[in-house]
Amino acid sequence: MKNFTDQQKGSLMAFVAVMFITPDSLFIRLSSIETWSLVFYRGAIPFFAVFVGMLIIYKFNFFSMLFTSGYHGVIYIATFSITNIAFVVSIQNTNVANTLVMIAMAPMLSAILGGIFLKEMPDNKTWTAIGITFFAAVYIFYDSLQLGNILGDVLGLICALGLAVGAVIIRSAKNKNLVPAAVVGKLVVAIFAMFFIETYVLLEKDLLIVPLMCIMCVAIPFVLVTIAPRYIPAEEVNLFFLLETIIGPIWVWLVIKEQPSLETIQGGIVIIITIAIHSFLKLKKS
Repeated sequence: MKNFTDQQKGSLMAFVAVMFITPDSLFIRLSSIETWSLVFYRGAIPFFAVFVGMLIIYKFNFFSMLFTSGYHGVIYIATFSITNIAFVVSIQNTNVANTLVMIAMAPMLSAILGGIFLKEMPDNKTWTAIGITFFAAVYIFYDSLQLGNILGDVLGLICALGLAVGAVIIRSAKNKNLVPAAVVGKLVVAIFAMFFIETYVLLEKDLLIVPLMCIMCVAIPFVLVTIAPRYIPAEEVNLFFLLETIIGPIWVWLVIKEQPSLETIQGGIVIIITIAIHSFLKLKKS
């Protein structure tokens, strides 16, 4: 990694993160626990896993990194926690497609916020990629869009805004390690879920599926996505996460034979090609 440019480091981290995230929807479908139990474990297990890992690597410097992150760390803890909770509650209160289309706005919101607060105006290639991928996401979910519960739709927008704000905060604090703040954010998520959880019991296949999901699809990606914006603009990081729109359903199709729609395949191909071309041009330039 030392020989990589910042563009190569950030792109690689964002890509690896989304590859770990892609089986997430499959694991959620395979699990049988109720929503708030899932939210609790998706907060608690990554918290303990990454906290222990950082104590081993950094020892008590973990706490100094946390306290020296200043207002960036405080804002990121709040943003990270709200985003995680808003995603779950949004899906509970509106059509899933509505939430996913809202989240597809994250790269666009990142670009706008980055331009306003960081003076990092995206180039024409990035704006083009953002526009194409957003409309491809709308195309994928168009038939599923409904007039949902306003609370769920608003929370979906808050989730997209949270992703954008979080990436911009990390970008603005390049010299600070905000992974400790993200760890605390996961603890906040777990504590919040405890007010609504019905049972902590994991039975049969959930004893394997839930911990595996929480480590592979949550803990590893959130570390990588907390580091990636230090190297590349926020909107570029969030662009990579639209890959989950097509790769996630492919995992579900391969394992439980739930075939993705023609729109998912067509829109997904457009998203993959667009991000691949955009990344190639950026890496070539770097």
